[in-house]
This record gives sequence, C-alpha cells and structure tokens, in this order.
Amino acid sequence: MRQNQYVNAWIREMADMTRPDKIVWIDGSDEQAEALRAEACSTGEMIKLNQELLPGCYLHRSAVNDVARVEGRTFICTPTKEEAGNINNWMDPAECYAKLSEIYKGSMVGRTMYVIPYSMGVPGSPFSKIGVELTDSIYVVLSMLIMTRVGEAVMEALADSPDFIKGLHAKADLDEEKRYICHFPQDNTIWSVNSGYGGNVLLGKKCFALRIASYLGRKEGWMAEHMLILGIQFPSGDVKYICAAFPSACGKTNLAMLIPPEYYAKQGYKVWCVGDDISWLRPGPDGRLYAINPENGFFGVAPGTNAHSNPNALASTRKNTIFTNVAYDIDQNTVWWEGLDKNPPKHALNWKGEPWDAADGTKGAHPNSRFTAPAKNCPVISDQFENPNGVPISAIVFGGRRAKTAPLVYQSFDWNHGTFVGSIMASETTAAASGAVGVVRRDPMAMRPFVGYNMGDYFAHWLEMGHLIKNKPLIFHVNWFRTDDEGHFIWPGFGDNMRVLMWILRRCEGKVDARTSAIGYLPYAKDIEVEGLSVGTDTVEDLLTVDKASWLEDVDNIEDFYAQIGDSVPAELHAQLDALKQRLSDM
Repeated sequence: MRQNQYVNAWIREMADMTRPDKIVWIDGSDEQAEALRAEACSTGEMIKLNQELLPGCYLHRSAVNDVARVEGRTFICTPTKEEAGNINNWMDPAECYAKLSEIYKGSMVGRTMYVIPYSMGVPGSPFSKIGVELTDSIYVVLSMLIMTRVGEAVMEALADSPDFIKGLHAKADLDEEKRYICHFPQDNTIWSVNSGYGGNVLLGKKCFALRIASYLGRKEGWMAEHMLILGIQFPSGDVKYICAAFPSACGKTNLAMLIPPEYYAKQGYKVWCVGDDISWLRPGPDGRLYAINPENGFFGVAPGTNAHSNPNALASTRKNTIFTNVAYDIDQNTVWWEGLDKNPPKHALNWKGEPWDAADGTKGAHPNSRFTAPAKNCPVISDQFENPNGVPISAIVFGGRRAKTAPLVYQSFDWNHGTFVGSIMASETTAAASGAVGVVRRDPMAMRPFVGYNMGDYFAHWLEMGHLIKNKPLIFHVNWFRTDDEGHFIWPGFGDNMRVLMWILRRCEGKVDARTSAIGYLPYAKDIEVEGLSVGTDTVEDLLTVDKASWLEDVDNIEDFYAQIGDSVPAELHAQLDALKQRLSDM
C-alpha cells in the first residue's frame, strides 16, 4: 500500500512543512475506523448516538464560524487570470503556495497526519480518478470513508503512477481570516486550511470531483458536472437514465430519489438513484454518453428532509451516518432538525451545543446542517451504482426556480442550443417581507461555484463535446416553481415531477410530438399525464406559455451576464442569443 514513490515523496514534503507528531495511513478497514470513532468520542470531537435507534451514527459539530462553503475564500490558482476567468477568484500559484505555506508551517504539531488514499468512482474503472488527502481531522477521515472508496484497492489501482490528486488539509486555528480553499489545476493539487466544515475539507467532493475534474475533463475529452443521475424503470424492465442539473433549493435531491406517483406505481414503474449530486460523463464505444456517480455517499442538507419530502433520503441516514450541526436530543441520545417532524425534543442542545428550547423561536439545527450517509443505505440505490462503465444517458435536464419566465418544460432545438439553455440557467430569490421577486442569479449548468477554469472555455468544452458524442442525449429545461398571482406554486412537484420526466423520455424515443416556440420545443398539454392530479390539462397549458415581455427582459439580463464572463464566451452562444432575440421579436 505504501510503495508509490511519488505519494511517499509528497507526504514527506507536506509533513516537513506541517510537522505532525505522527503519520497514520488509512487502510479502509472497519477495525481502524472503529478505533478512530472511539478516539473522536473520547476527545469530544464526536458524540456516539443511540445505537438501537441509529446504529453506527454519530453527531459532529463544526466551529461556529465554520458552517458552510466559503466561495469568497475559494481560489483557482492558474498561471494567468484569464485561465481562471472572471467568475472565479484567482490567485497566482507561486503567491498562493508562499502565502499558504506560512499558514501550514507547524500546523500539525501535536497532531496526527492521516493519509487517505481514495478513489472517485470504482477503483480500476475507466471513469475513475485517484486522490490522496492528508488531514489532521478524524471527522474528515470518517467522512471520506463514507463519501469515497478508501484503502488497499486504491493504491493497487494507482500502482507506481504519479497520476493522483494531491489534497492537503489542516484545521490549523480555524481562523476565518486565514481560511483558504485553493485549487491548482495544472498541479493536480488542492490545499485547504483553517476550516473543518465538510464542504471545504472533504477534498474528494466539490474540490476534486468538480473543480479539478472539470479541468481534467476539458483536457481529456470528458465532462464533470453538478448533476444527479436517476433511472426510470418501465414495466417491461427497461431502464432509461437521466442526468439533471439544478441550482440549490430547486429540489435536486428530491428528484434524485423520486417516488413515483400512484398512477405510475400501479403500472409497475420504478425510479432508481444512481447519484444525487455529481456526474462524470464520457462517450462510450456505442457513441452514447455514459455517466457514473464518482461518490460513494450523500452529503445532504438535513433541514427539511422528512418522511414526506424525501423518505428515501431520510432512510439513508438511519445507520452509519455522521450528522453535523443538527440539534441533539439529550433524553433519546438522537438528533433532530427543523422540518424533520413537528415534535422538537424537550431536553436538547442546539447545533452550537447550547441548551435549547424550540419555544424560544430559535433554530435547533443550523440551516446548512448536514448528514453524511453511505449511498448503499438508500432504499432506491440503483443496481448499476457500482457499474465501472457507467449508465447510458438518454436526456440531460437543466432546471431553475422562475416565478413567471420559464415554462414547466421545454426541449432544446439541438446540442448547441441545449448548451445555450444550460449557459443561461437561473433562479430567482424572493424578498419574503414584501413578496417581491428579487434578483435573478445566473448559475450556468448549476456549475457557477464549481468550474475549475474560465467559464467561457467551459461553455466551449460543452460545444466541443457535441462533436465527440455521436449519439447525443437530448437536452431539456424544467421549472417546477411557476407561481400564480398570489405567489402559490401551480405545479404540485415532488413525485409528480415524474410526469414531466415521462414526457421527456417519450421525446427521446420519438413517441410524442412537440410544437416549435421561440425558446424551444414545447409539449402539447394533452401529452403531460394529469390523471390523479389536482391540476388539469388547462392548467398545464398555462404552465407551458411563453411570455414575450418576460423573456425579452431576460435576454437583457443574459447579455449582462455574458459580458461579465467576458470575451471567452463562444461566438456560437452569442449567435444563439441573437437568434432567441429574433424569434421573440417575431412572436
């Protein structure tokens, strides 16, 4: 396991800088993991929960100043600023190495450096990539054991190759002013310091699986995307797979673990989850696009997760899970969060570890509190989850949260137009006090915080992939969040979103027609199944309307956003925008 000269030389270099008291290799064994859990409980880093109610589950609290990803402290370190682009924070690599080396210096004195060899994807898969994370946090070790594949098989797959992602993490002093999450794409390196929050320190996740992987994908001819993967099984047993990208608060996890409505369940339809967050996609030998979920677990937001909103996600947390920054039920030795149920514990501590009473009107769990759960716990995990060759993708779906502009669903005209549709993805915020619609936030392909290089070049890579994929998936856009004049959602959402996915799959198979509009192909309302719904075909017809004024206003916003990205936006996307503007004018 410890024979790779490149790994060993790098560990020595990092240890010379951080000066840990000892170095421990993580082998992926249950025995070692159990010993680390016991050590974390003995120091108060974690709390062992009620093993009858939550077997293998633990509670962890991060520092009060360290509860979320810090986009403002996240940097892409490339030789030129142009390579990182205008959307990313940039720092010169030499400057960054020098600055962070001073912070890392001696940061592990009195601590243990853990060496975590891990694989994103099944070890040995043609899709997979290997990383090694060095950390002084047991929480990170135990979380990486859930989120990735760790241990002997990883180093066997790496053999004597230098091709691995180098990740260094040190908690240091948890100083907000010296907190950095830095990516060096040309060096296959990630440095994270002064944080203990999962999104900043589980370096296999967004840091590697999206920021570094998106750079590698462009270089090597594949794609790393912020997309769920789900499979819909037909009564015949045939399964069709969809990748879908949504910004936060748009129901991504709910869709990934969708429960078919009764209308479809009675016919024998089933839905399987391959992944809830990240997809790596490559053209296959048959010309189709194939996807894997490179992760091995779920790092989900706890508040709002319950038996109604997402029973499969809740079930995934019932064993071998680490809960972070949720409320602690002292009497039951269990956890609770807002939205779990309507019965907050009477004798509890809040996410900070302070005595807490729900009657005070304060929240017990932090709004960004998390669960880290093994994917195999999910009742609807796909039997293709471990398939080293991935699953074939029939459709790519983009989605946003728009009150009026985007219809329930529409299809792009072709791959280039679909790339344009993804590039203009957006969600709206609502000012709760006034009920007024707030700003439109553009989040291309839901990748705005996660592209490891220039966003315009990322768009160009999408266009290039259209030439590499012989049998391309069709590309769609959905919007579950259209509202009426009183601000109420019109479409029921949740499991009934499957009705829209079924139209999408019928389009992919050429089994249903569509009408041409200024923005793309729209369904005929009669082709969206409404049996058993509280809304009828007339309501669906309204949900499929294209408001000319709203779209022309949106075009102005898109132009501003493209200008923000700069000259790297491909000419093809400017042409797509001009064509949209012309079609809208002709309405």
